[in-house]
Amino acid sequence: MSLDRPWLQSYPQGVPAEIDPDRFRSIADVFAKSVAEFADRPAYRNFGKTLTYAEIDRLSKQFAAYLLGELGLKKGDRVAIMMPNCLQYPIAIFGVLRAGLTVVNVNPLYTARELKHQLVDAGASAIVVVDNFGHTVQEVLAETPLKQVITTGLGDMLGFPKGPLVNFVLRYVKKMVPEYDIPGAVRFRDALAIGKRHALPPVEIDSGDIAFLQYTGGTTGVAKGAMLTHRNLVANMQQASAWLGGNKLERGNEVIITALPLYHIFALTANCLVFMELGGLNHLITNPRDMRGFVKELKGTRFTAITGVNTLFNGLLNTPGFEEVDFSSLKITLGGGMAVQRAVAERWKKVTGVTLVEAYGLTETSPAACINPLDLKEFNGSIGLPIPSTDVCIKDDNGNVLPYGEIGELCIKGPQVMKGYWQRPEETAKAIDADGWLHTGDMARIDEKGFVYIVDRKKDMILVSGFNVYPNEVEDVVAAMPGVLEVAAVGVPDEHSGEAVKVFIVRKDPNLTEEQVKAYCREKLTGYKRPRYVEFRDELPKSNVGKILRKELRDARPAQAAAADARH
Repeated sequence: MSLDRPWLQSYPQGVPAEIDPDRFRSIADVFAKSVAEFADRPAYRNFGKTLTYAEIDRLSKQFAAYLLGELGLKKGDRVAIMMPNCLQYPIAIFGVLRAGLTVVNVNPLYTARELKHQLVDAGASAIVVVDNFGHTVQEVLAETPLKQVITTGLGDMLGFPKGPLVNFVLRYVKKMVPEYDIPGAVRFRDALAIGKRHALPPVEIDSGDIAFLQYTGGTTGVAKGAMLTHRNLVANMQQASAWLGGNKLERGNEVIITALPLYHIFALTANCLVFMELGGLNHLITNPRDMRGFVKELKGTRFTAITGVNTLFNGLLNTPGFEEVDFSSLKITLGGGMAVQRAVAERWKKVTGVTLVEAYGLTETSPAACINPLDLKEFNGSIGLPIPSTDVCIKDDNGNVLPYGEIGELCIKGPQVMKGYWQRPEETAKAIDADGWLHTGDMARIDEKGFVYIVDRKKDMILVSGFNVYPNEVEDVVAAMPGVLEVAAVGVPDEHSGEAVKVFIVRKDPNLTEEQVKAYCREKLTGYKRPRYVEFRDELPKSNVGKILRKELRDARPAQAAAADARH
């Protein structure tokens, strides 16, 4: 396959083949331009409280001054942020970046073991944590390099009387804030007040400086920190903006629903950074798992864009009242993070009138690498086209580039590809080859028009009697059954065929039987792809962004065996 970039012929009108990754030196430069242009426009909203670009500018400057002037942190030091979506998040992110420091995003639901690994590995000097998770920090504090803990209540930026009320309800009514005691911890609002007394010194930020240490690969073993530079993120913001801009997005006038957590690379770049550059408003959803509350928020908002993963869209579609939301302003629905299922995409289009456009990326690519044209009439099962300044190819196990239509490992090259893994040169060498191609671990094919189709994760592939079975295909078929709410397919050991297909199903129809599922699959799938085993569950294990964890299902004891053990 020659790299003649066939995808360019399929580009939507107005989307350039290349962007200039060096147009801005840093995210701080992009931020400075946006706050000057959109000072009075709303930037972030949460729990009914809105902060303008000018306010985010002022508050993040105070936080940056606190980190440098009061804590004495030096350029390149790492600051961890451990919060769900709330107004403190963007203030902290832009404060850390403006100070020339590196953001270490931490999943707030981490166990003490996971948190300790990440803080030690990153060598974090400070952490901003919301009170709900202070007890986890307290547990590991002595074993980490942290010099300062900054704590905050979820209501702290909401003003009076709402802020104190939210904090009171969370602590005393809902009992969602376990007790903790961290001597010397500083409250976030106090840090801002202290920062106000310090002048922010001029900070030289270079495009090659690390903006984010974004941890990834925790499900495959030890989590590794992807080093994402300012240039990586500035490039990806421009790539995504160029793609979205062709869809008549109005600068300073868009509202995006941010339900995916900002500590996840998808929401961090697509929502927080791209829409900051566009002068848009991020409507932050703190707890999207409360689907009824989420739908209520949507009913009170005129939104023009929403991002999410398949399980989030599926959850909304199955929440009463969602069909009553006003979708008249909605222009873009972008799905990523995991495969979007056809049944979910088709239902989304029916209910909202807007095509669910699938995109693809990795933490290692900041994240966007491929996006479908936004004027797509209907779901096409593809992850789209490589975005501007991005090359892709398909390689076999020996590193040979394969022709169009053949299945192999998807490899990516572009200015958004990470610098490497933090302090792990061997892992970096495994991921990025000598020619600069990032090996994704995803099995894919490219068609003649340049559209890329993910077939499956290399490690998730099921081998039945020598035939490759891709879980996504089986899940797509089963998900289209009327009585199925959610499904995951995995391979289980089988003495006859090496592996057999097993599906785990959460029922929508409580009367759905194993035989009905198998009969349906007999109609839709060839013999070796059909599930030999069906297990019904009340819920499927998911990551914090709603990705179904197939590995946990593969490792789980069969329900029948566990039940038998319990009886003896």
